[in-house]
Amino acid sequence: MTTEELKQHLSSIKYPGFSRDIVSFGLVKLAEMIDDTADIHLEIQTKDAAIPRQIFNDIHTLLDPLLGGPEKVKIGIDIKEPPAQTGSAGGKESLPGVKKIIAVASGKGGVGKSTVSSNLAVALSQQGLKVGLCDCDLYGPSIAHMFGVSSQDLAADENENIIPVEAHGLKLMSMGFLLSDASPVIVRGPLANRYTQQFLKQVAWGELDVLILDLPPGTGDIQLTIVQSVALTGAVIVTTPQEIALIDARKAVSMFAKVNVPILGLIENMSWFECDQGKRYPIFGSGGGEKEAARLKVPLLAQVPIEPATCEQADRGAPVALTKAETPFHQAASQLAEILR
Repeated sequence: MTTEELKQHLSSIKYPGFSRDIVSFGLVKLAEMIDDTADIHLEIQTKDAAIPRQIFNDIHTLLDPLLGGPEKVKIGIDIKEPPAQTGSAGGKESLPGVKKIIAVASGKGGVGKSTVSSNLAVALSQQGLKVGLCDCDLYGPSIAHMFGVSSQDLAADENENIIPVEAHGLKLMSMGFLLSDASPVIVRGPLANRYTQQFLKQVAWGELDVLILDLPPGTGDIQLTIVQSVALTGAVIVTTPQEIALIDARKAVSMFAKVNVPILGLIENMSWFECDQGKRYPIFGSGGGEKEAARLKVPLLAQVPIEPATCEQADRGAPVALTKAETPFHQAASQLAEILR
């Protein structure tokens, strides 16, 4: 095996909980073949001893059969403490003027995460907070449409920073402002990461109490770019009640745990449908969100029913939290505001 082939093999090993590999993650500081022996050195910042142990085992599992046994694979791992918190989570960079940054994640698509993000942002704004909402789902942006501003053109300030679009008292940024409704986003990982960095750091957010990040589904490159780039105050997890959604929600929780981002709470969406006679039908089962929140020891911020008005208002460009005096999104926002104080 050559040194180049060794590096190619190592690039197939994923960092636990992520879809990104240990080479592109920057963990492999040395990888070379000396005669017929692999000499590998890694540097990992973590408080979780299971992570380096898993990577160590994964490397041996892959390379031992190829090189003729564990004695042919020498692995050194330098484990370092994550940077101490100094006013920003995990030592990451804060955004100028932004007091709190909250990621809204789901682990999978189709659970209504953007609907939750938009209405949660509105409800926080109605509490008197200055709120921004960044649509980080580059491939399926929907925030621009949900706020009725898809046709808005973006402008830049004197520092060449993008001026966010303002609607319903919020500052918004989305790939939806750069594309027509029918235009697909066809970009690979590096360019997607660059767009994500621009949306976060090259937007003139101004003074904000809270910036909500509407994350794409999964635990891929965009999520990794975000947790590596900015100081997240915490994350809110969105799920539906059934186990098939909770499986992926747990992956999102695990991802944030591995990068020391606290889970602020869980929102169960599509909890039930209530017919005209007042009877509730738990279409996707019941109790899943409550049990998961108890298991994680975090608040269940809200249980949100399926309501036609939520869909209708999103299509009209006015989130339903704007139209009702009290919704489950207001309940979630109130609990979240208490946590953030």
